[in-house]
Amino acid sequence: MGAKDIVTKDYVKDVQVFADAFNYLLFEGEPVIDPSKLHEMDTTEIGMPYGEGKARAPVQKFRDSLSYLTAMEDGNAAYLLLGIEAQSGVHHAMAVRNMVYDALQYASQVEKAARSHRDAAKKDGEHDAGTVSRGKADVRVGADEYLSGFHKGDRLLPVITLVLLFSPETWDAPMSIHEMLSVKDPKLLAFVPDYRINLIAPAQIEAGDMDRFKSSLREVLLYIRYSKDEEKLQELLATDPHFRALDRRAAVVINTVTNSKLVFDEKEGTVDMCQAIAEMREKERREGRQEGSQEEKKEIASRMLRAGRLSIEEIAEYVGLSIAIVKGLAVR
Repeated sequence: MGAKDIVTKDYVKDVQVFADAFNYLLFEGEPVIDPSKLHEMDTTEIGMPYGEGKARAPVQKFRDSLSYLTAMEDGNAAYLLLGIEAQSGVHHAMAVRNMVYDALQYASQVEKAARSHRDAAKKDGEHDAGTVSRGKADVRVGADEYLSGFHKGDRLLPVITLVLLFSPETWDAPMSIHEMLSVKDPKLLAFVPDYRINLIAPAQIEAGDMDRFKSSLREVLLYIRYSKDEEKLQELLATDPHFRALDRRAAVVINTVTNSKLVFDEKEGTVDMCQAIAEMREKERREGRQEGSQEEKKEIASRMLRAGRLSIEEIAEYVGLSIAIVKGLAVR
């Protein structure tokens, strides 16, 4: 597993980030999902093909992050299973991959229900085939219920999987199973179940919608979105105060997935991203790397002065100009 996969998978397990992503997806950013109600689950999905007869090899898959949401809903304590797949690049078979994860999770729930019924039967003593104990009475269940282990009154918890893209690229892969099929005849496709992915991709989020994120995920996605546009990125860092004290884990994610080579103390709780870039540039100067022209730096400094967020001293350090030059730009 590469460094990008490691840091992004760790990041999305943070309950604040996890809840924030799903609040954006499901509730337009409203804080409906309470992070304290999320509980991490084993991300290993194991499914056994149905049917009697010869022994069958199990299918095993590993999700990036899976949690269950607890809240009283129709008398059930746990009522929703949520999973996030963190992607550092576009995956052209994501619809199939997520469909397998979700199908295995539903199969696991069916098996859990069947096992619960078997265990209850053993605890209450032997019964005639097709008879189960419900409360103090023995109740006859249908043959189909008895054989499948899943009874008429059993219900499944819904599973929602979200794909979170940590890349500035536009997602140009299929969004559904139907988009992956060679057959396009709508009459045939009407009989082929479709499966669509739920996607959050920085490049495809409307600029005004970014503020619907309430955690550091907002800053992570914004930085990634503009990571290939130096001018817009510099303007963002100069004008957005959230980047002055960014959560360290978010800064590590940004640094890793964008290969920014930022310089900061990874032991600190927060990171000043402007300072991190200034120190990175100072390191580049010490290593003799080529910088931008004086005119380019002056243009950047002028935009930062107009934004009015940073002091002359901070701007001078950020762009690599003397304080005297920046002061001269300020009085123009």
